[in-house]
Amino acid sequence: MTDPGRPASARFAALARAVGALTGWRRSALAAALGTLSAAALPPGHALPLLLVSFTGLVWLIHASSSPWRAAVVGWWFGFAHFLVGIYWIGAAFLTDPSRFGWLMAPAVLGLSAFFALFPALAAFAVRLNRLPLAGRVIAFAVAWTAVEWLRGNILSGFPMNLMGTVWMPSLGMIQSTAWFGVYGLSFVTVLAAAAPAALAAPRADERAGRRTWLIPAVAFSLLAAIWVGGEARLALAPDLAPTGVNLRLVQANVDQSRKWEEGLREAGLAQHVILSHEPGFDEADIIIWPEAAVTFFFDESATLKTFVSRAAPPGGYVITGAPRRTRSAGRAIAYWNSLHALAPGGKIVASYDKHHLVPFGEYMPLRGILDFRVLTYGAVDSSPGPGPRTLRLPDVPPFSPLICYEAVFPGEVVADGAEPNERPQWLLNVTNDSWFGHTAGPYQHFQAARLRAVEEGMPLVRAANTGISAVVDSYGRVVGELGLGVAGVLDVPLPPALETPTPFARLGGWTFAILLLLATAVTFAVGVWHHWGPNRRGQGE
Repeated sequence: MTDPGRPASARFAALARAVGALTGWRRSALAAALGTLSAAALPPGHALPLLLVSFTGLVWLIHASSSPWRAAVVGWWFGFAHFLVGIYWIGAAFLTDPSRFGWLMAPAVLGLSAFFALFPALAAFAVRLNRLPLAGRVIAFAVAWTAVEWLRGNILSGFPMNLMGTVWMPSLGMIQSTAWFGVYGLSFVTVLAAAAPAALAAPRADERAGRRTWLIPAVAFSLLAAIWVGGEARLALAPDLAPTGVNLRLVQANVDQSRKWEEGLREAGLAQHVILSHEPGFDEADIIIWPEAAVTFFFDESATLKTFVSRAAPPGGYVITGAPRRTRSAGRAIAYWNSLHALAPGGKIVASYDKHHLVPFGEYMPLRGILDFRVLTYGAVDSSPGPGPRTLRLPDVPPFSPLICYEAVFPGEVVADGAEPNERPQWLLNVTNDSWFGHTAGPYQHFQAARLRAVEEGMPLVRAANTGISAVVDSYGRVVGELGLGVAGVLDVPLPPALETPTPFARLGGWTFAILLLLATAVTFAVGVWHHWGPNRRGQGE
């Protein structure tokens, strides 16, 4: 009796042996090439088939490593290339003022890529540390990769950009799973499926063992299929929710960052926002929303400026804008905040919020006592963090959670802790300024990462960006309206409703993800035990 899968499996085994036989710079170069391929699957590329090549090859390199430390070197080169391609756009921020910061562009991108590469290196080290069969190492790799993704998103100030779950953003069905397990859960299943073909190269002593090599890929791709089917069913069965009755107008003025704070042009930028706000349809809007730092003055200190900005507020409604804020003592500024304000007609500020999750090096300098450098933002002084997530309430408007810039990319951290279901906000408001990154992949990655918060929390996301991408996303992650990158205009969209009950992820947060990883770890342990003590142990050495 012949095994129809044996020829294909033999080819996989031969390829794995060729990969494992590489040494020296060739081994590191292959790891870097595989890391480059993996980054192509991230937004806006979404080249998903390349993940099968990149993660399968990485598992083979780790499995063939002679020690955990050599595996860590492989993981580091993979991670370095992965992040170099994935976050190259950070360098564009240094070119907004090239005379002061241009020289830092290359060191910053290379340094950050080298630092973030330590996380894949740690994952590779952990996978090789244990004596597992190849199938077990596939599962262990998915667990380790996802665990270090979570670690990267939480330690120090956290940087949860380019999580592997975001590769599925073109598929509404796939991203529905984040309502249960969050983006980290989707990352786990994605990496498991991408690395699963590596198990086909496992040596086999008999026909029965040969059939078992297909078990890991079969289970992994079945999980992906189940997630997609369940997501499509969730969308098909989505109830018709009562509309909020609130009409929004998002203003995208497309002001170039290099000129945004230039003396003599700041007034023109402010006037442009007011003029765009009054485009036809102004009287039908309830809330006008400007992006982060749309106002480049400390306008809360000037009655004249507050009155001027409030001209954008529709009758009986509000204008919400980002603007800097400061406190003063004895005529000197002693603290600065990156803030959001809501104004009623007449110039009264009715609600405010201070950004709490600041950008290292951009808004504050870590280890200020040691690194005495100027930050990138206007004024070259450190900003102060606000108290944390909060819910803002305005009369006749559903309560909302304000998020400034990349605060929207942190899973499970976009709503104030401890809020009862009936006290939760009903929508997420993200004001941002991605003009720092020009026409690179950065604004696309930022938008897609923020979009997942709508699915996770079960509430719409409203995003106003200076140069784009401005959009309104409903509670299922569907884009209701969008203004593309690099255009000036307004977007008029009714505010979608929130789900009537919070999602499992909104109720339990990271616990759902933790349970998923614990189950996967238990399966990895079971595979290891079966490998060493199972009935087919003889003749199946790795």
